[in-house]
Amino acid sequence: MKMVKSVLLGTAAGIVAMSGAQAADLPVKAKPVEYVKICSLYGAGFYFIPGTDTCIKFGGYLRYDVTVGGNTQNNPAVNGNIGAQDRFAHDFQTRARLQFTVDTRTASQYGVVRVFGQTDWQFDTFGTGGGLNTTAVNNSAATGGINNFTPGNGYVAVEQVFVQFAGFTFGKSFSARAVPWHGSLGNNNSSSFFGGPDYVTGVNNIQYTYQWGNGITTSIGVDEPVVYNRTNLGNVLAPSTTAAAGGTNVAFLGTVGGSGSIGGYAGQSMPDVVANFKIDQAWGIFTVAGGIHEVKATYYNTSLVGPAGTFLGELSGHPGTRIGGSVTAGLQINNVPTGVGDRFTVDATYAKGDTKSVISTSGSSPNFAMFGQGIAGVSYQSVGFGFTSDGIYSGTNNANGTSIQLTDAWGARAAFIHNWSPEWQSSLWGSYSRVDYNGTATALYCTQYARITGIGGAFRCNPDFNVVQAGFRTGWTPVSGLTFSAEVHYVNLDQKFSGVSGIVTPSTSLAKPPAVYNFKDQDTVSVNFRVQRNF
Repeated sequence: MKMVKSVLLGTAAGIVAMSGAQAADLPVKAKPVEYVKICSLYGAGFYFIPGTDTCIKFGGYLRYDVTVGGNTQNNPAVNGNIGAQDRFAHDFQTRARLQFTVDTRTASQYGVVRVFGQTDWQFDTFGTGGGLNTTAVNNSAATGGINNFTPGNGYVAVEQVFVQFAGFTFGKSFSARAVPWHGSLGNNNSSSFFGGPDYVTGVNNIQYTYQWGNGITTSIGVDEPVVYNRTNLGNVLAPSTTAAAGGTNVAFLGTVGGSGSIGGYAGQSMPDVVANFKIDQAWGIFTVAGGIHEVKATYYNTSLVGPAGTFLGELSGHPGTRIGGSVTAGLQINNVPTGVGDRFTVDATYAKGDTKSVISTSGSSPNFAMFGQGIAGVSYQSVGFGFTSDGIYSGTNNANGTSIQLTDAWGARAAFIHNWSPEWQSSLWGSYSRVDYNGTATALYCTQYARITGIGGAFRCNPDFNVVQAGFRTGWTPVSGLTFSAEVHYVNLDQKFSGVSGIVTPSTSLAKPPAVYNFKDQDTVSVNFRVQRNF
């Protein structure tokens, strides 16, 4: 019995010891896990950043474009090698883009504090469409230039980065001058829909928005104009002008394919002052927006013509600064009677010395230089061009210099979107734009045009031009957020020169020879295929 008792006591003691050891090895109670919580304050897709009262949302899209007969993203062939239709131009171009957005919002006693950023990573067909400058573009890419479309590289764009607080916006954002749809009225080629303003890529600004309630707002702001809000400003009688065609000055005059300006804008003295009034309700949107724009030139003489090549700009003087501006009215009607979700959008713009509001893109405004078939036995080819400017002036010094002649421009855009079904959608869109030079500007322009090119032959000089656009798009959305679309884009350049020129040397960036060209309106058609997945 003693042996049995001893065994039982020993076993019990062992169990107690084991239990004590196991209790000592138990883990300490874990802290509660902070799961990501949905933030329903600002709409779908927002989450609280763990440990904070800030909500965050990520988004963007992946897009792939193939464009035949135009530039990337179905931008039209209106200048450069694709406008010249030479063998340096690509018959088709491609673009792959990933856009990423981040949106953070925090409630405060002053209202919501918002920080927003939007960037693009993209890779295009090499450079900007090939051409005689291909090597230069490649060298620029190799040294970190913006056209870094080389194998293993690409392009990064910062479209919007801003902070909003108590009604104020600071940073790169949509201008108060913008209309809500920018250049996207139902079209794929949203970056080159002429006829109205397009601020979709943002501009550095400071603005204030007042909420009246019921979807009614008023905004006022100041934009930094140098990067985005300027077109060309040129002196048509620059001292460097010679009778040799094809140089910088001919490029300015838009004779046969160049782009750029003589003289040009001076440093900024004032920002663009902009404002809008908007009603945004269930039925649609009505808006009026506009701004004033400084047109300030450098000097009459920007050549190195003094002793030992000294710069005589200040001694030559300059024209007085002019103030231009523009205004846009726009209307968007939702759920028109043709079908559920159908939409009609229209806007109209007038500008004086602010042509970027009419001949607008998400980047710079183009000069038009398009070539076509000539007259057999008379001309080598035909050419049509349009110089896009905020103004021109003339002179070599204060004694013979003129004032800046501001350019007039106006345009209208419209689009209709129809939903055939939840998966199929089509849109029809178009625009009309006009650029007018007044009588004094036309006389200055044409006198210098004839002198610099040494043109003979019978022709009529008139720098005014019109641009007509029309397009049709159809999209298929088999899965929410994934759309396959195709678009046809037509552009007509109605230029006002007529007749036949003497022998003219085209821009040196083109493959065109010195020859006789006849002036003629030009057309171009491009087709775009797109796949886009929004997330």
